[in-house]
Amino acid sequence: MNDPRVLIIGTGLIGTSIGLALQAAGWQVDLADRDEDSAATAVARGAGRHRREDDPDPDLVLVCVPPRHVVDVAIASLSRWPRAVVTDVASVKVPVLAGLQERAGAALSRFVGGHPMAGREVTGPGGAMPELFRDRPWILTPSSTTEPAAMAVVMRLVAAVGAIPLELAADEHDRAVALTSHTPQVLASLLAARLNAAAPEQVVVSGQGLRDTIRIAGSDPDLWSEILIANAGPVVAELECLAGDLEQLIHELRAGGQRGRAAVFSAVSEGRRGAARLPGKHGAATERYRAVKVAVPDEPGALANLFAAAAAAAVNLEDVRIEHTLGRPTGLVELSVAPDSAAELTSALESGGWSLRA
Repeated sequence: MNDPRVLIIGTGLIGTSIGLALQAAGWQVDLADRDEDSAATAVARGAGRHRREDDPDPDLVLVCVPPRHVVDVAIASLSRWPRAVVTDVASVKVPVLAGLQERAGAALSRFVGGHPMAGREVTGPGGAMPELFRDRPWILTPSSTTEPAAMAVVMRLVAAVGAIPLELAADEHDRAVALTSHTPQVLASLLAARLNAAAPEQVVVSGQGLRDTIRIAGSDPDLWSEILIANAGPVVAELECLAGDLEQLIHELRAGGQRGRAAVFSAVSEGRRGAARLPGKHGAATERYRAVKVAVPDEPGALANLFAAAAAAAVNLEDVRIEHTLGRPTGLVELSVAPDSAAELTSALESGGWSLRA
């Protein structure tokens, strides 16, 4: 079976990344965008070719436009190309499905809601990467009238970009992303905003914990305004639960003594238990690793040499984190390894002259 001819409408980060991945897989990809500069950048990066009016009809249309335009563009696509399957990448599904059910009629059988759980804290085609979706969940939310053949076409797309398909009902999806994506964005933004009123001497002591927590605070405010308004109900429910937890913890901390200690102990313990529920490598259960911390000069080739030293010791690196040292041309690299490999790696690195930290 030949690969479907794909039209991607919207050449931002997600649309361009999909185009790059499909092109790498040998698919034929056309691109369209009202923003001519964005489309030109996507084409120049190799995500596809400009669609022309006389081009053959697409077999599959990906709607990669801002959330407020998804329903209109999807309906126009279903109408213009009556044999094409249409899917979207919007991060909120209930409003999209409701809008289509109201206006699309029988054509809804050719629509498959979709949401790739991948992104970056940058926007636009310049930040696109063909590997953005590899081994990442891609949630599909077909309606009760979606044809199996339409679902099969979108499943081929998901496989082609290297993602992992998961099927959810639209309302289940929106509740899930409210907890795992939308609420974290709110918390990261609110915490980062606290830095605006902080004195310089307070900001300068920021540690890796703060950097990790606010990493996504640099996200696009226009896009997130749309997302959070569209999914306001589930997000508000999560924020209200968090607000209740915070109010209780504040109350107990003010009381101090054993009550305060018990409240903090409980909060941290429950947090650890929740964090352990996140899937680990390759979707397996989360494992506990040992951290080997190494001081590395901030110069070309230093990281490559460190990784080569680990490889020479036949130790697999499970994860890597880098913390830059304030005021010094060095960084602290934390290598996470299996517990039974930590001693071996430590010995090999010390023998190789690397400076380890506790």
